[in-house]
Amino acid sequence: MKKLVFAYLGLFLCSVFFVTGVFAAERIACVDLGRLFSEYTKTKDYDKTLGDKQTGYDTEREKKVTEIKQFQDKMNLLSDKEKEIKKAELETKIKALQEFDRAKQTDLRKELSEKKSELIKDIEDAIKQYAEKEGYTLVFSEAGLAYNIKNLDITDKILNILNKGYKK
Repeated sequence: MKKLVFAYLGLFLCSVFFVTGVFAAERIACVDLGRLFSEYTKTKDYDKTLGDKQTGYDTEREKKVTEIKQFQDKMNLLSDKEKEIKKAELETKIKALQEFDRAKQTDLRKELSEKKSELIKDIEDAIKQYAEKEGYTLVFSEAGLAYNIKNLDITDKILNILNKGYKK
């Protein structure tokens, strides 16, 4: 029985040393994904492009709203019978504005989602490229870490890869 206990104890100690030896050889790093995303030049370009589109949509919407207000002002000057006739036209203009809003917001959300997916893929590819080149086995996101030693942070190196590889 003693021999069996010593054999199990020996196996256990060997496995502990083996496992800690394996993990000691691992290279670990972390990145700040939020910072990578926000400081990536491509993100800034997409933000500007989408902002310009939003401004264009807002300008176009404002014209439609002004047109509806002017139409309402003209309706207020009409008799009740004439107002009743123009009411359907006003409702059509309002529905067209609502459809315009819905369509443009859907377009913007779709484009934003596509761009975010593209940016995230770029970031993941850059992290993978760097990790493979430098021999890192694990790269963690800083968002999930409670504590991080700054020498494990490779965010600046990844950001450098991203911005060098991005062509406008």
